[in-house]
Amino acid sequence: MNEKKEMIFGIRAVTEAILSGTEIDTILLKKDMQSEVADDLLAAIRRYHVTVKRVPVERINRLTRKNHQGVVAFVSQISYTNLGTLVQTLFEEGKNPFVVVLDGITDVRNFGAIARTCECAGVDCVVIPKHGSVTVNSDAVKTSAGALLTLPVCKESNIEATIEYLRNSGFHIVAATERGDKEYTEADYLMPTCLVMGAEDRGIPAGHLALCDERVRIPQRGTVSSLNVSVAAGVLIYEVLRQRNS
Repeated sequence: MNEKKEMIFGIRAVTEAILSGTEIDTILLKKDMQSEVADDLLAAIRRYHVTVKRVPVERINRLTRKNHQGVVAFVSQISYTNLGTLVQTLFEEGKNPFVVVLDGITDVRNFGAIARTCECAGVDCVVIPKHGSVTVNSDAVKTSAGALLTLPVCKESNIEATIEYLRNSGFHIVAATERGDKEYTEADYLMPTCLVMGAEDRGIPAGHLALCDERVRIPQRGTVSSLNVSVAAGVLIYEVLRQRNS
């Protein structure tokens, strides 16, 4: 995954960039910007979970002499992997694919930690939704200890359709959920496997959960209700490795 940066400046230009799906690393907003001047921009920032830093206008002035209107966006030119092409290649090479779908995870630290685990464990790719997911920015790359610079990441507009595609392609779909009907060690990960992880607060949407072949849980012995999602992902990912290496 390559990363090169460029700048977009101006309220309308930055707003349109976000809404069109451009991957934004960070946006700098001048500290005293009035919200009514940039309602659409601020709404887009909230919707797409873009990282924002409020800074003195002098800092923005040092970046560009053009009419920036108090806003500059740093763009991450990230080359995402095409899932269909990757899956076809993996099967053609005779591999036993292992894909992790992160369904609605928005916390950059959790995402980075999971990506780091995936890269260390040899996961073939991570799939994230186009909307309602984490922004893959420099903070995510840093949290992943650089794993996101080499780990294939696929961004899909419809996770339900993605799960169906993987299932029809021969993947065994395993969902991690507190409502799982078996413990995670009881599932079979020896076949091509897709592990689906949901957000900590909402979990996996019911419609997506219904498409999964198995629903597994991690046993809890203490009083806290659940593990952090990045910790849970690590437990499950390395169980896949354990079974495949046995």
